[in-house]
Parts: sequence; C-alpha cells; structure tokens
Amino acid sequence: MIKTEASLKGEESAWLEAATAEERVGWALEQFGEKVVLSTSFGIQSAVMLHLVTQIRPEIPVIFVDTGYLFPETYQFVEELVERMQLNLKVYAPLWTAARQEAIHGKRWEKGLEELEAYNRDNKVEPMNRALKDLGAEAWISGLRRVQSSTRAQLQVVQKQKRTTKIHPIIDWSEKQVYEYMKANELPFHPLWEQGYVSVGDWHSTAPLGAGMDAESTRFGGLKRECGLHEKSDQQDWQI
Repeated sequence: MIKTEASLKGEESAWLEAATAEERVGWALEQFGEKVVLSTSFGIQSAVMLHLVTQIRPEIPVIFVDTGYLFPETYQFVEELVERMQLNLKVYAPLWTAARQEAIHGKRWEKGLEELEAYNRDNKVEPMNRALKDLGAEAWISGLRRVQSSTRAQLQVVQKQKRTTKIHPIIDWSEKQVYEYMKANELPFHPLWEQGYVSVGDWHSTAPLGAGMDAESTRFGGLKRECGLHEKSDQQDWQI
C-alpha cells in the first residue's frame, strides 16, 4: 500500500526523520515506483538534489517551470546541468506568454500581494499542476529545507499536499551539509551566487542579499517567501 503522511506509522515516520537523504529518496521510489517526479527551479543550490536523486534513478522526470521571466544566467545554468547530468527534463510554461500577460494585466508583481498571488498562480502553480497531471505523478520529490525560511521550519520529510505526496530528502540539511555535498561531488552553484544572490527566481522579484536583509526578504520585495508551489491553498485546483 502506498504510504502518505497520514498513514505513516510512528516507527516509519521516525525512521524517515532519522534516515539519510539517499534512504529517503529510496523510500519514495520504492513506495511510488514510476509515479514519482523531481522538481527543480535551477536555483542557487539546485545541483544538489538533481545530482542526489539522479544518482539513484537517472531517468526520473525532472519538472522545470519556465515562467518566461527567469534570469539569462538561469537559462544558461539549465543547459549546463542538463548536459552534465543527462537530465530527463520536462519543461512547462504558463498558458499565456509574458508579453500577453503584461498587455492584459500589467506588471502584477508591482501591484501588491493580491496581484502577486494571481501572478504566481498563473505562472507557477498552474504549470506545475499541469505537469503533475500530464506525468501521472502521485509523489513529488522537492529540495526544500527547514533552515531556508520560517514558512518551511515545520515541514516534515513526507507530507500530503492536496492529492500529491511530497518528499523532502534534504529537509534537515544545514548550509554546511549542502556546501560539503557540492564540494565532494564538484557541483556548481548558480552563476548569480557570486553576485550576492542567495535565492533565485524571476528577475523582477529577486534581489541580491544586502545589508540588514535575510534570505526571505530577497524574494517578492519581502511581501512573502513562497511562490505558491509549496503552500497549501484552496486555489490550487488539482494536485498541489
């Protein structure tokens, strides 16, 4: 029987919390077989999860949501890692192009939280929902970590998000562990790391880390941390 957050027994839940990242990935693959996918934003430290998971299952579908507003350096990073790791990349884009959206709605990321939420639903949540449905995914491996933000501090190794079971293999990793893994495996950081970026998303909603800022305040002008992909919301209509 496929296990979810609600059905995990105490012993298994405790085992997952104490398990290594590789063991957690193995558990997910055993439980969900071919119905598990990996997502990536090709962010600052994305090479870690891409490497860790594809070392165990090289052919796993890797979902990448291309909003059309990514940094040029991000697109270059995508090509570098796809070639290096031979990723089974599945690219999903919004239903409307960036030009069409701006013509009709304007720059929604400049119009306050409500408009920003609508922008994120159209550009990130909807494409991800479509990807999960197209690929028949029941489980989704993600590289979220508790130390990344206050919104992620209470996440579990395995959680249910609507119809999808999410697995977070490196949820308890520190910055030191991430760095050591990258160094040991000779993995590259996103090119913008050297320019002071600690988190990278759309160019219009991402800033380098400045004096008096924390990582959360570098995204969306400090209005929020999450883009919608990792939030439980009634407005997410299918899987996530």
